[in-house]
Amino acid sequence: MIFGPVPLEHAAGAILAHSVSVIEGRLRKGVVLTAAHIATLEQAGVTEVIVARPEPGDLHEDAAATQMAEAARGGAPGITLSRAFTGRVNLLAAGPGVVQLDPVRIDAANAVHPMITIATVPEYRQMRAGGMIATVKIISYAVPETATRAAAEAVQGAIALGQPVLRDATLIITQTPGGPGEKGSEAIAARLEALGMELRTQITVPHEIDPIARALAAAQGDMVLVLTASATSDPNDTAPAALRAAGGQVERFGMPVDPGNLLFLGSLGPRPVIGLPGCARAPSLNGADRVLSRVACGIAVTAADIAGMGVGGLLKEIPTRPMPRRGRKDTAE
Repeated sequence: MIFGPVPLEHAAGAILAHSVSVIEGRLRKGVVLTAAHIATLEQAGVTEVIVARPEPGDLHEDAAATQMAEAARGGAPGITLSRAFTGRVNLLAAGPGVVQLDPVRIDAANAVHPMITIATVPEYRQMRAGGMIATVKIISYAVPETATRAAAEAVQGAIALGQPVLRDATLIITQTPGGPGEKGSEAIAARLEALGMELRTQITVPHEIDPIARALAAAQGDMVLVLTASATSDPNDTAPAALRAAGGQVERFGMPVDPGNLLFLGSLGPRPVIGLPGCARAPSLNGADRVLSRVACGIAVTAADIAGMGVGGLLKEIPTRPMPRRGRKDTAE
């Protein structure tokens, strides 16, 4: 692409690179200059403009952005594309789900040409309908078609949206004298609703192994959630022990995400079982969201997956936390 200043009489057919003030308003950048535009600029006393002029083999920014976005989506369901505008196309979630990415492909596409870019949200980010998953931006007004084709091939199918496959869940809440009771059930129901699921049944039982085990064995729905009155502090604590007593297994207790350290993940037959940390009583983001959303979308979560959540796992502080992570004497460094 040719870029730079040209005399006004040579600017017809070129792309105006910078907005210019005229007698009645402004002539916006990106417009392809016509004879009428030239006349308007002449009336404003303009003698020279900075323009971009595509060369043979160049592709307009909007066409290049569309080609990149279509390639990145690769026909994956649940993702829509915005209309191309000023070299930008957004990839949007058509409904709830979890973003799945191929970082190697995305990095390879961004390495092809500095004027061809694609940016995404972090992998496994939970999305609502209309949420932006990624944006393709062509920085210059045109780019070589060969580079666009190479970048599109590199990014082919690199972005997908895991959509919910589980429909409903049972919530088991344990109680102790003076405990929180059923506090937090509304926040948990809202989490399920955001994933296109419903809270099928809510059961309240004493915070003891046998009652919890019986509730687990009788639970209905595609998933079981356990919210304990007393924080789970050991792999053999009450709720994990109850899951084993019911014939289930614990995949992982403890996660390197804060808030959310005290989560446990397991299964009972075909049903996933998630032991929720106490912070799940609040609607703010916590480690449980990262596991719940993946499980709801049928994305396997292993002990190794949870162990790998530490980078980026320090979430924002909760103002109402009874024991803040930072004391009053802490100083920033």
